[in-house]
Amino acid sequence: MTNEENELITRLQSIINTAIDGIITIDERGHIESINPSAAEKFGYLPKHVIGENIKILMPEPYHSEHDGYLANYISTKEPKIIGIGREVFGKKKDGSIFPFRLAVSEVILNDKIIFTGIIHDLTDVKEAEEKLLQLNEDLENQIEARTNELESAINKLLFTNKQLDENREELQALLNKEKELNELKSRFVSTASHEFRTPLSTILSSASLLGKYNEDALPAKREKHIHRIKSAVNNLTGILNDFLSLSKIEEGKIIPQYEIVNISELFQLVKEEINGILKENQTIQVNSSIDHMIMTDKKILKNILFNLISNAIKYSDTVIECSIRSKDDHLSITITDQGCGIPESEQKFLFERFFRAKNVENIQGTGLGLHIVRRYVRLLSGSIIFESRENIGTTFTVIIPLDEPSLSR
Repeated sequence: MTNEENELITRLQSIINTAIDGIITIDERGHIESINPSAAEKFGYLPKHVIGENIKILMPEPYHSEHDGYLANYISTKEPKIIGIGREVFGKKKDGSIFPFRLAVSEVILNDKIIFTGIIHDLTDVKEAEEKLLQLNEDLENQIEARTNELESAINKLLFTNKQLDENREELQALLNKEKELNELKSRFVSTASHEFRTPLSTILSSASLLGKYNEDALPAKREKHIHRIKSAVNNLTGILNDFLSLSKIEEGKIIPQYEIVNISELFQLVKEEINGILKENQTIQVNSSIDHMIMTDKKILKNILFNLISNAIKYSDTVIECSIRSKDDHLSITITDQGCGIPESEQKFLFERFFRAKNVENIQGTGLGLHIVRRYVRLLSGSIIFESRENIGTTFTVIIPLDEPSLSR
Protein backbone atom coordinates (compact mmCIF):
# COMPACT_ATOMS: atom_id res chain seq x y z
CA MET A 1 0.00 0.00 0.00
CA THR A 2 1.44 3.30 -0.99
CA ASN A 3 1.92 6.24 1.30
CA GLU A 4 -0.79 8.09 -0.56
CA GLU A 5 -3.24 5.27 0.07
CA ASN A 6 -2.26 5.13 3.73
CA GLU A 7 -2.76 8.87 4.01
CA LEU A 8 -6.22 8.60 2.40
CA ILE A 9 -7.24 5.80 4.75
CA THR A 10 -5.99 7.78 7.74
CA ARG A 11 -7.91 10.83 6.58
CA LEU A 12 -11.16 8.86 6.08
CA GLN A 13 -10.77 7.23 9.46
CA SER A 14 -10.26 10.62 11.08
CA ILE A 15 -13.41 11.94 9.40
CA ILE A 16 -15.41 8.92 10.58
CA ASN A 17 -14.05 9.12 14.12
CA THR A 18 -14.77 12.84 14.46
CA ALA A 19 -18.21 12.81 12.79
CA ILE A 20 -21.07 14.15 14.96
CA ASP A 21 -23.48 11.52 13.66
CA GLY A 22 -22.94 7.89 14.51
CA ILE A 23 -21.60 5.56 11.82
CA ILE A 24 -21.85 1.76 12.09
CA THR A 25 -20.94 -0.91 9.54
CA ILE A 26 -22.19 -4.49 9.62
CA ASP A 27 -21.63 -7.55 7.46
CA GLU A 28 -24.32 -9.51 5.67
CA ARG A 29 -24.97 -11.59 8.82
CA GLY A 30 -25.65 -8.42 10.83
CA HIS A 31 -22.44 -8.46 12.87
CA ILE A 32 -20.91 -5.11 13.73
CA GLU A 33 -17.61 -4.57 11.99
CA SER A 34 -16.98 -0.95 13.00
CA ILE A 35 -18.58 1.79 15.10
CA ASN A 36 -17.33 5.34 15.43
CA PRO A 37 -16.99 7.07 18.83
CA SER A 38 -20.16 9.14 18.33
CA ALA A 39 -22.31 6.04 17.75
CA ALA A 40 -20.68 4.19 20.66
CA GLU A 41 -21.36 7.16 22.95
CA LYS A 42 -25.00 7.41 21.83
CA PHE A 43 -25.61 3.77 22.78
CA GLY A 44 -23.50 3.95 25.94
CA TYR A 45 -20.92 1.35 24.89
CA LEU A 46 -17.19 1.29 24.28
CA PRO A 47 -16.43 0.28 20.67
CA LYS A 48 -14.62 -2.91 21.74
CA HIS A 49 -17.75 -4.12 23.57
CA VAL A 50 -19.98 -4.14 20.46
CA ILE A 51 -17.65 -4.96 17.57
CA GLY A 52 -18.40 -8.52 16.49
CA GLU A 53 -21.82 -8.51 18.17
CA ASN A 54 -25.09 -8.69 16.22
CA ILE A 55 -26.45 -5.23 15.49
CA LYS A 56 -29.79 -6.16 17.10
CA ILE A 57 -28.27 -5.70 20.58
CA LEU A 58 -28.72 -2.00 19.84
CA MET A 59 -32.43 -2.44 18.97
CA PRO A 60 -35.53 -2.56 21.17
CA GLU A 61 -38.49 -4.79 20.37
CA PRO A 62 -39.96 -5.43 17.86
CA TYR A 63 -36.90 -4.51 15.76
CA HIS A 64 -34.67 -6.82 17.85
CA SER A 65 -36.65 -9.93 16.88
CA GLU A 66 -37.38 -8.92 13.30
CA HIS A 67 -33.93 -7.72 12.19
CA ASP A 68 -32.32 -11.05 11.23
CA GLY A 69 -35.32 -12.06 9.14
CA TYR A 70 -35.46 -8.65 7.50
CA LEU A 71 -31.74 -8.74 6.62
CA ALA A 72 -31.95 -12.28 5.21
CA ASN A 73 -35.04 -11.35 3.19
CA TYR A 74 -33.29 -8.33 1.69
CA ILE A 75 -30.18 -10.34 0.72
CA SER A 76 -32.35 -12.90 -1.04
CA THR A 77 -34.91 -10.56 -2.66
CA LYS A 78 -33.17 -7.16 -2.73
CA GLU A 79 -36.50 -5.54 -1.72
CA PRO A 80 -35.59 -2.72 0.67
CA LYS A 81 -37.72 -1.50 3.55
CA ILE A 82 -35.17 0.88 4.98
CA ILE A 83 -31.97 0.40 2.97
CA GLY A 84 -31.52 3.33 0.65
CA ILE A 85 -34.62 5.00 2.06
CA GLY A 86 -34.01 6.05 5.64
CA ARG A 87 -36.57 6.53 8.42
CA GLU A 88 -37.05 7.32 12.07
CA VAL A 89 -36.45 4.38 14.41
CA PHE A 90 -35.63 3.75 18.06
CA GLY A 91 -32.37 2.55 19.55
CA LYS A 92 -31.67 0.72 22.80
CA LYS A 93 -28.85 1.92 24.98
CA LYS A 94 -26.68 -0.23 27.21
CA ASP A 95 -28.75 0.82 30.26
CA GLY A 96 -31.94 -0.29 28.49
CA SER A 97 -33.26 3.20 27.80
CA ILE A 98 -34.77 3.96 24.42
CA PHE A 99 -34.00 6.98 22.26
CA PRO A 100 -35.14 8.12 18.81
CA PHE A 101 -32.87 8.64 15.85
CA ARG A 102 -33.00 8.91 12.11
CA LEU A 103 -31.32 5.99 10.38
CA ALA A 104 -29.97 6.06 6.83
CA VAL A 105 -28.63 2.68 5.60
CA SER A 106 -26.63 2.15 2.45
CA GLU A 107 -25.28 -1.02 0.88
CA VAL A 108 -21.61 -1.22 -0.24
CA ILE A 109 -20.00 -4.09 -2.17
CA LEU A 110 -16.29 -4.19 -1.54
CA ASN A 111 -14.16 -6.98 -3.09
CA ASP A 112 -17.30 -9.10 -3.58
CA LYS A 113 -18.20 -8.58 0.06
CA ILE A 114 -21.47 -6.90 1.14
CA ILE A 115 -21.18 -4.22 3.80
CA PHE A 116 -24.08 -2.18 5.20
CA THR A 117 -23.34 1.27 6.54
CA GLY A 118 -25.77 2.98 8.89
CA ILE A 119 -25.62 6.67 9.69
CA ILE A 120 -27.38 7.61 12.94
CA HIS A 121 -28.66 11.09 13.63
CA ASP A 122 -29.85 11.43 17.22
CA LEU A 123 -33.38 12.95 17.39
CA THR A 124 -33.59 13.17 21.18
CA ASP A 125 -33.26 16.94 21.28
CA VAL A 126 -35.59 17.31 18.29
CA LYS A 127 -38.23 15.09 19.88
CA GLU A 128 -37.91 16.89 23.18
CA ALA A 129 -38.32 20.17 21.36
CA GLU A 130 -41.35 18.75 19.51
CA GLU A 131 -42.81 17.53 22.80
CA LYS A 132 -42.25 20.95 24.33
CA LEU A 133 -43.80 22.58 21.28
CA LEU A 134 -46.78 20.23 21.45
CA GLN A 135 -47.09 20.94 25.17
CA LEU A 136 -46.84 24.66 24.52
CA ASN A 137 -49.50 24.36 21.81
CA GLU A 138 -51.71 22.35 24.16
CA ASP A 139 -51.15 24.88 26.94
CA LEU A 140 -51.88 27.68 24.48
CA GLU A 141 -55.05 25.95 23.31
CA ASN A 142 -56.10 25.44 26.92
CA GLN A 143 -55.41 29.09 27.65
CA ILE A 144 -57.31 30.13 24.54
CA GLU A 145 -60.21 27.86 25.53
CA ALA A 146 -60.12 29.24 29.08
CA ARG A 147 -59.98 32.83 27.82
CA THR A 148 -62.72 32.03 25.30
CA ASN A 149 -64.87 30.62 28.10
CA GLU A 150 -64.09 33.69 30.22
CA LEU A 151 -64.93 35.95 27.28
CA GLU A 152 -68.12 33.98 26.58
CA SER A 153 -69.03 34.21 30.25
CA ALA A 154 -68.32 37.94 30.24
CA ILE A 155 -70.40 38.38 27.06
CA ASN A 156 -73.24 36.34 28.58
CA LYS A 157 -73.08 38.46 31.74
CA LEU A 158 -73.08 41.57 29.60
CA LEU A 159 -76.04 40.30 27.57
CA PHE A 160 -77.84 39.37 30.80
CA THR A 161 -77.07 42.80 32.22
CA ASN A 162 -78.29 44.46 29.02
CA LYS A 163 -81.44 42.33 29.16
CA GLN A 164 -81.99 43.35 32.77
CA LEU A 165 -81.40 46.97 31.79
CA ASP A 166 -83.90 46.61 28.97
CA GLU A 167 -86.39 44.99 31.34
CA ASN A 168 -85.75 47.69 33.93
CA ARG A 169 -86.13 50.31 31.23
CA GLU A 170 -89.40 48.74 30.14
CA GLU A 171 -90.58 48.55 33.75
CA LEU A 172 -89.52 52.14 34.32
CA GLN A 173 -91.27 53.21 31.13
CA ALA A 174 -94.37 51.31 32.22
CA LEU A 175 -94.22 53.03 35.61
CA LEU A 176 -93.75 56.40 33.93
CA ASN A 177 -96.69 55.68 31.63
CA LYS A 178 -98.73 54.60 34.64
CA GLU A 179 -97.75 57.73 36.51
CA LYS A 180 -98.63 59.83 33.46
CA GLU A 181 -101.95 58.02 33.18
CA LEU A 182 -102.63 58.59 36.88
CA ASN A 183 -101.78 62.27 36.55
CA GLU A 184 -104.11 62.55 33.58
CA LEU A 185 -106.74 60.65 35.54
CA LYS A 186 -106.36 63.00 38.50
CA SER A 187 -106.61 66.01 36.21
CA ARG A 188 -109.74 64.66 34.52
CA PHE A 189 -111.14 63.67 37.90
CA VAL A 190 -110.70 67.21 39.24
CA SER A 191 -112.18 68.69 36.08
CA THR A 192 -115.12 66.27 36.01
CA ALA A 193 -115.76 66.45 39.74
CA SER A 194 -115.72 70.24 39.81
CA HIS A 195 -118.11 70.38 36.85
CA GLU A 196 -120.48 67.65 38.02
CA PHE A 197 -120.59 68.86 41.64
CA ARG A 198 -121.22 72.47 40.71
CA THR A 199 -124.73 71.96 39.25
CA PRO A 200 -126.32 69.92 42.08
CA LEU A 201 -124.65 72.07 44.72
CA SER A 202 -126.02 75.22 43.06
CA THR A 203 -129.45 73.60 42.96
CA ILE A 204 -129.28 72.71 46.64
CA LEU A 205 -128.06 76.18 47.56
CA SER A 206 -130.75 78.02 45.59
CA SER A 207 -133.61 75.75 46.75
CA ALA A 208 -132.49 75.92 50.38
CA SER A 209 -132.28 79.71 50.10
CA LEU A 210 -135.82 79.92 48.68
CA LEU A 211 -137.14 77.55 51.33
CA GLY A 212 -135.69 79.81 53.99
CA LYS A 213 -137.65 82.75 52.60
CA TYR A 214 -141.00 80.93 52.59
CA ASN A 215 -143.19 81.51 55.63
CA GLU A 216 -145.45 78.95 57.17
CA ASP A 217 -148.36 80.07 54.96
CA ALA A 218 -146.47 79.32 51.73
CA LEU A 219 -148.09 76.84 49.40
CA PRO A 220 -147.03 73.25 50.24
CA ALA A 221 -146.58 72.60 46.53
CA LYS A 222 -143.84 75.22 46.30
CA ARG A 223 -142.08 73.88 49.35
CA GLU A 224 -142.40 70.29 48.06
CA LYS A 225 -140.98 71.34 44.68
CA HIS A 226 -137.76 72.67 46.23
CA ILE A 227 -137.47 69.76 48.66
CA HIS A 228 -137.71 67.40 45.65
CA ARG A 229 -135.02 69.41 43.83
CA ILE A 230 -132.74 69.15 46.87
CA LYS A 231 -133.32 65.39 47.17
CA SER A 232 -132.67 64.92 43.46
CA ALA A 233 -129.45 66.97 43.65
CA VAL A 234 -128.30 65.00 46.70
CA ASN A 235 -129.00 61.75 44.83
CA ASN A 236 -126.92 63.02 41.91
CA LEU A 237 -124.05 63.88 44.24
CA THR A 238 -124.33 60.47 45.89
CA GLY A 239 -124.17 58.79 42.49
CA ILE A 240 -121.11 60.78 41.49
CA LEU A 241 -119.35 59.96 44.75
CA ASN A 242 -120.28 56.29 44.42
CA ASP A 243 -118.77 56.22 40.92
CA PHE A 244 -115.50 57.70 42.14
CA LEU A 245 -115.36 55.44 45.20
CA SER A 246 -116.16 52.32 43.14
CA LEU A 247 -113.44 53.11 40.62
CA SER A 248 -110.95 53.73 43.42
CA LYS A 249 -111.72 50.39 45.09
CA ILE A 250 -111.49 48.52 41.79
CA GLU A 251 -108.16 50.16 40.90
CA GLU A 252 -106.75 49.22 44.32
CA GLY A 253 -107.95 45.62 44.02
CA LYS A 254 -110.14 45.91 47.11
CA ILE A 255 -113.22 44.37 45.48
CA ILE A 256 -113.14 40.57 45.59
CA PRO A 257 -116.24 38.61 44.50
CA GLN A 258 -118.11 36.85 47.33
CA TYR A 259 -120.30 34.14 45.81
CA GLU A 260 -123.65 33.14 47.25
CA ILE A 261 -127.06 31.86 46.17
CA VAL A 262 -129.04 34.83 44.81
CA ASN A 263 -132.73 35.08 43.86
CA ILE A 264 -132.46 36.91 40.54
CA SER A 265 -136.14 37.97 40.51
CA GLU A 266 -135.86 39.48 43.98
CA LEU A 267 -132.63 41.22 42.96
CA PHE A 268 -134.31 42.83 39.94
CA GLN A 269 -137.21 43.89 42.12
CA LEU A 270 -134.82 45.49 44.62
CA VAL A 271 -133.06 47.41 41.82
CA LYS A 272 -136.43 48.58 40.42
CA GLU A 273 -137.51 49.87 43.84
CA GLU A 274 -134.28 51.80 44.32
CA ILE A 275 -134.35 53.22 40.81
CA ASN A 276 -138.03 54.20 40.67
CA GLY A 277 -137.18 57.56 42.17
CA ILE A 278 -135.28 58.62 39.05
CA LEU A 279 -137.76 57.32 36.47
CA LYS A 280 -139.02 60.02 34.14
CA GLU A 281 -142.68 60.63 33.53
CA ASN A 282 -144.24 57.84 31.45
CA GLN A 283 -141.07 55.70 31.78
CA THR A 284 -141.50 52.05 32.80
CA ILE A 285 -139.21 49.06 33.33
CA GLN A 286 -140.29 45.70 31.94
CA VAL A 287 -138.53 42.52 33.11
CA ASN A 288 -138.83 39.31 31.06
CA SER A 289 -137.32 36.22 32.69
CA SER A 290 -137.27 32.58 31.61
CA ILE A 291 -134.81 31.14 34.14
CA ASP A 292 -134.97 29.55 37.56
CA HIS A 293 -134.91 32.13 40.29
CA MET A 294 -131.75 30.99 42.16
CA ILE A 295 -128.27 31.59 40.77
CA MET A 296 -124.71 31.54 42.16
CA THR A 297 -123.07 34.97 41.92
CA ASP A 298 -121.88 38.02 43.87
CA LYS A 299 -125.11 39.80 44.77
CA LYS A 300 -123.58 43.24 45.41
CA ILE A 301 -121.54 43.33 42.20
CA LEU A 302 -124.44 42.10 40.04
CA LYS A 303 -126.75 44.66 41.67
CA ASN A 304 -124.29 47.47 40.85
CA ILE A 305 -124.10 46.26 37.23
CA LEU A 306 -127.87 46.25 36.87
CA PHE A 307 -128.29 49.59 38.63
CA ASN A 308 -125.72 51.32 36.40
CA LEU A 309 -127.08 49.92 33.14
CA ILE A 310 -130.73 50.60 33.97
CA SER A 311 -130.03 54.11 35.33
CA ASN A 312 -128.10 54.87 32.11
CA ALA A 313 -131.07 53.69 30.07
CA ILE A 314 -133.35 55.96 32.13
CA LYS A 315 -131.00 58.90 31.74
CA TYR A 316 -130.62 58.66 27.95
CA SER A 317 -134.19 57.67 26.97
CA ASP A 318 -137.81 58.66 27.71
CA THR A 319 -139.92 55.54 27.19
CA VAL A 320 -140.03 51.88 28.18
CA ILE A 321 -136.86 50.05 29.24
CA GLU A 322 -136.82 46.31 28.61
CA CYS A 323 -134.80 43.91 30.77
CA SER A 324 -134.49 40.34 29.52
CA ILE A 325 -132.97 37.48 31.52
CA ARG A 326 -132.01 34.18 29.87
CA SER A 327 -129.84 31.19 30.70
CA LYS A 328 -127.99 29.06 28.17
CA ASP A 329 -125.63 26.23 28.99
CA ASP A 330 -123.89 27.43 32.16
CA HIS A 331 -124.19 31.16 31.52
CA LEU A 332 -126.60 33.88 32.50
CA SER A 333 -127.53 36.46 29.85
CA ILE A 334 -128.98 39.83 30.91
CA THR A 335 -130.12 42.28 28.23
CA ILE A 336 -131.03 45.95 28.88
CA THR A 337 -132.67 47.76 25.93
CA ASP A 338 -133.71 51.41 25.66
CA GLN A 339 -135.16 53.51 22.87
CA GLY A 340 -133.03 56.55 23.59
CA CYS A 341 -130.55 58.78 21.82
CA GLY A 342 -128.10 55.98 21.04
CA ILE A 343 -124.33 56.25 20.65
CA PRO A 344 -122.71 57.78 17.54
CA GLU A 345 -121.01 55.03 15.55
CA SER A 346 -117.70 56.93 15.35
CA GLU A 347 -117.51 57.13 19.15
CA GLN A 348 -118.63 53.61 20.08
CA LYS A 349 -115.05 52.31 20.36
CA PHE A 350 -114.44 54.69 23.26
CA LEU A 351 -117.59 53.75 25.17
CA PHE A 352 -115.92 51.86 28.04
CA GLU A 353 -113.05 54.30 28.57
CA ARG A 354 -112.85 56.30 31.77
CA PHE A 355 -114.56 59.71 31.66
CA PHE A 356 -115.81 59.18 28.09
CA ARG A 357 -118.96 61.16 27.23
CA ALA A 358 -120.46 60.98 23.76
CA LYS A 359 -120.99 64.32 22.03
CA ASN A 360 -124.76 63.85 21.85
CA VAL A 361 -125.10 63.59 25.69
CA GLU A 362 -122.69 66.28 26.85
CA ASN A 363 -125.62 68.36 28.10
CA ILE A 364 -126.80 65.47 30.34
CA GLN A 365 -125.21 65.07 33.76
CA GLY A 366 -122.70 62.22 34.12
CA THR A 367 -119.12 61.42 35.03
CA GLY A 368 -118.34 59.11 32.12
CA LEU A 369 -117.33 56.42 34.63
CA GLY A 370 -120.48 54.29 34.79
CA LEU A 371 -119.87 51.97 31.84
CA HIS A 372 -116.15 51.72 32.60
CA ILE A 373 -117.04 50.56 36.11
CA VAL A 374 -119.68 48.16 34.76
CA ARG A 375 -117.15 46.46 32.50
CA ARG A 376 -114.70 46.15 35.40
CA TYR A 377 -117.46 44.61 37.56
CA VAL A 378 -118.40 42.17 34.78
CA ARG A 379 -114.79 41.05 34.46
CA LEU A 380 -114.63 40.45 38.22
CA LEU A 381 -117.43 37.92 37.66
CA SER A 382 -115.42 36.33 34.80
CA GLY A 383 -118.06 37.57 32.36
CA SER A 384 -118.28 39.77 29.29
CA ILE A 385 -120.35 42.74 28.11
CA ILE A 386 -121.32 43.70 24.54
CA PHE A 387 -123.63 46.32 23.07
CA GLU A 388 -125.48 47.35 19.93
CA SER A 389 -126.46 50.97 19.35
CA ARG A 390 -127.92 53.17 16.63
CA GLU A 391 -128.07 56.91 17.03
CA ASN A 392 -131.59 58.25 17.71
CA ILE A 393 -132.97 54.68 17.80
CA GLY A 394 -131.63 53.13 21.00
CA THR A 395 -129.05 50.92 22.67
CA THR A 396 -128.95 47.32 23.89
CA PHE A 397 -126.41 46.09 26.44
CA THR A 398 -125.90 42.35 27.00
CA VAL A 399 -124.05 41.01 30.04
CA ILE A 400 -122.97 37.36 30.01
CA ILE A 401 -121.67 35.80 33.23
CA PRO A 402 -121.10 32.18 34.32
CA LEU A 403 -123.65 30.71 36.71
CA ASP A 404 -121.12 28.72 38.73
CA GLU A 405 -118.46 30.12 41.04
CA PRO A 406 -115.14 30.55 39.14
CA SER A 407 -112.10 28.67 40.38
CA LEU A 408 -109.15 30.58 41.78
CA SER A 409 -107.17 29.87 38.61
CA ARG A 410 -109.47 32.07 36.47
